[in-house]
Amino acid sequence: MEREKEFNSTYYELLDKIESKRAVIGVIGLGYVGLPLAVEKAKAGYKVIGFDIQEHKVEKVNNGINYIGDILDGDLKEVVKQGRLTATNDYAFLKDVDAVAICVPTPLDKNKQPDLSYIINSTKEIAKYLHKGMLVVLESTTYPGTTEEVVKPILDETGLICGEDYFLAYSPERVDPGNKQYNTKNTPKVVGGVTKQCTKITAALYRNVLESEVFEVSSPKVAEMEKIYENTFRNINIALANEMAIICYRMGIDVWEVIEAAKTKPYGFMAFYPGPGLGGHCIPIDPFYLAWKAREYDYHTRLIETSGEINNYMPEFVVERISRILNRFKKPINGSTILLLGVAYKKDIDDIRESPALKIISILEKEGAVVKYNDPHVPEFKHNGKLYHSENLTDDLLSSSDLVVITTDHTKYDYEHIVKTAKFVFDTRNATKNLKELKEK
Repeated sequence: MEREKEFNSTYYELLDKIESKRAVIGVIGLGYVGLPLAVEKAKAGYKVIGFDIQEHKVEKVNNGINYIGDILDGDLKEVVKQGRLTATNDYAFLKDVDAVAICVPTPLDKNKQPDLSYIINSTKEIAKYLHKGMLVVLESTTYPGTTEEVVKPILDETGLICGEDYFLAYSPERVDPGNKQYNTKNTPKVVGGVTKQCTKITAALYRNVLESEVFEVSSPKVAEMEKIYENTFRNINIALANEMAIICYRMGIDVWEVIEAAKTKPYGFMAFYPGPGLGGHCIPIDPFYLAWKAREYDYHTRLIETSGEINNYMPEFVVERISRILNRFKKPINGSTILLLGVAYKKDIDDIRESPALKIISILEKEGAVVKYNDPHVPEFKHNGKLYHSENLTDDLLSSSDLVVITTDHTKYDYEHIVKTAKFVFDTRNATKNLKELKEK
């Protein structure tokens, strides 16, 4: 009974801080997930401390300089000016934090196995300063069980009791870079705590920050699986669209017209589109987390792995198409100048993580092509130890290239002018669908 009273006091003291906006919030990882979340929490009235090991990000945040497309420049400048948001690489400031969100990368290693080093290192830093009445929320996408099997044991080594002395939950990030309709503030949030109290205190925090619904689930594992299911759903359906594109090409059928026709069905169909391959941090990577974890339960995820194989093949398919197009003009890939329009993994953003354009560049260069690129959002990038620079999209560049390939459908491009000026255009995104002058679909 005495322990129950102590727990109640700890819970309600933190809840009162959250409701009154007196809680100090920490966000570890100031990237595509963490910085928008930090800004929204600061806009909601909390004092927020952002943590990142990259000094240039810390400096930019503290100077109000935005580097994430989904954040309004004015919003960042305002919360920094008001002293609501500061950034640091000194984790000792965690001692002043009442609640902290972990928003760090979760890549795959060379063997397609989860790399949890960022999560583990962040949790160890938190453990150094974990105190009674502190909330820890993992947001990084990961396999079911990570919160309770990886994060919790590290925090428990402090001697504090989860659900009584401190609170722990998982709440998956839902970030879609470049989405004009949904952002951090208005996208529904899922939360699952280790205990019921952990769930309730986490939900209370997000309800004070977001405009959207906060949906409570019974455990971190459910929340972790929910996130993986979201991205696996997209991965598999995109793979189906890509496989349909391959089949339609061989049969001489326009796959884009097929999809438009299928979209007219008002039930039982959701349109997904083919492309040169998958990019970004989530869809190409997250399903492999589940495939890896499933082996622990003696189950082989055949559908997930097959969809991954199809999507991973698409850059090769694009190069095969390029070869056939050049062959019409009696040109080999070796020595041909190929201009790629767009290297970001999706339109109107500057994110090149896992971009299929990079894989296409690697294959083309291996075959001896002279590869150039233009991307209004990516002025330069490094790939395989080589530095690439975006070319000025002049008429001379378009007309002198043996082939122009649209790999990212940025809205800034004047597609009509591109099609009229270039010798030949291979459109992998259907960006030129409304142009009669289209030279290759």
